[in-house]
Amino acid sequence: MSKQQAPKQPKQQAAKQGKQQTAKQAAKRRPSAASRKEAERRRRQRQRIYAIVIPLVLIGVVVGGVLLIQAQSNSFPYDKVKTFGTLSRNHVTTAVHYKQTPPVGGDHNPVWQNCGYYGQPLHNENAVHSMEHGTVWITYRPDLPTDQVQRLASMAHAQTYVLVSPYPGLPAPVVASAWSTQERFRSANDPKLSEFVAKYRQGPQTPEPGAACTGGTGTPK
Repeated sequence: MSKQQAPKQPKQQAAKQGKQQTAKQAAKRRPSAASRKEAERRRRQRQRIYAIVIPLVLIGVVVGGVLLIQAQSNSFPYDKVKTFGTLSRNHVTTAVHYKQTPPVGGDHNPVWQNCGYYGQPLHNENAVHSMEHGTVWITYRPDLPTDQVQRLASMAHAQTYVLVSPYPGLPAPVVASAWSTQERFRSANDPKLSEFVAKYRQGPQTPEPGAACTGGTGTPK
């Protein structure tokens, strides 16, 4: 007797089952509502972080660039004379923003600072006018040792066309400035300071040599 053969499965049923199996597999691969919600939460969190971090980075870059430019333009070695070329010489009655600290020239007040020693900071605009007349302006940090301050004061007392005053925020312990010329010192005892005064007091850089250093503003000590 021959064995009875199982009936063959119709093609339509096999195709239907295949589609169902594919749909089930696709459903397994499709993220659930909870997964989608979590992904959206993470995406929004990243956006918030970017919104905070990117502006801060840009601000840091800008500020850092400005500080670097200022440092490069306003820094030079000690005991080395630096010149700054031709500077404007207009008389103004408003505050002036000077590129150098302390200034070495530029627009200034119509009234000059009387030469001598001062125990308080001076207005830049008046001191710059004095430098236009050939004055050497020696500035020092307010915390400079007393003996060094006395040495600077004696330099102002011993000769005309020397202006001495403290200067908050000074980039060096002592800075000597003449019109368009400047030198930094670590100490008031540096012998090069006297050399600077001798060379630039009424020196060749003076725009108005011989102009008065008295009869202006201020009462030196």
